[in-house]
Amino acid sequence: MHVWDAELRVRYGETDKMGIVYYSNYFNWFEIGRTEFFRSLGMSYRSLEEKNVMLPVIDAQCKYFSSALYDDLIIIRTRLEFVKGTRIKFLYDIIRKEDNKLLAQGYTEHPFTNLEKKPINLKKVMPEVYQMLAKCCD
Repeated sequence: MHVWDAELRVRYGETDKMGIVYYSNYFNWFEIGRTEFFRSLGMSYRSLEEKNVMLPVIDAQCKYFSSALYDDLIIIRTRLEFVKGTRIKFLYDIIRKEDNKLLAQGYTEHPFTNLEKKPINLKKVMPEVYQMLAKCCD
């Protein structure tokens, strides 16, 4: 199984008046995790889009266990739960690096579509990319 860790320091603008990271920022961090996961495989979102492959979010969830605070160094741990010809699901752990505390867990699910938002089967359209992603689930 391929797991990728991206690090990020919590910025002041990501916190609320209480100094706690505002909940919606975790979804931005999930996007960073996805982007860096693809980059770790030698490709980028941009390269997929240039080949007419899009990954819109159709489902997202985040469960919060503890607060991330301003200036915390966090790890965005990203892995795949599954990849099918028409869909992919990413899993995320948000971990404070200093004490290795799990702060949140979540997922995003995406269909593969073309630029016109029509479903495509990645297994048929880009079999080499599909195989690479499928190996990440083993």
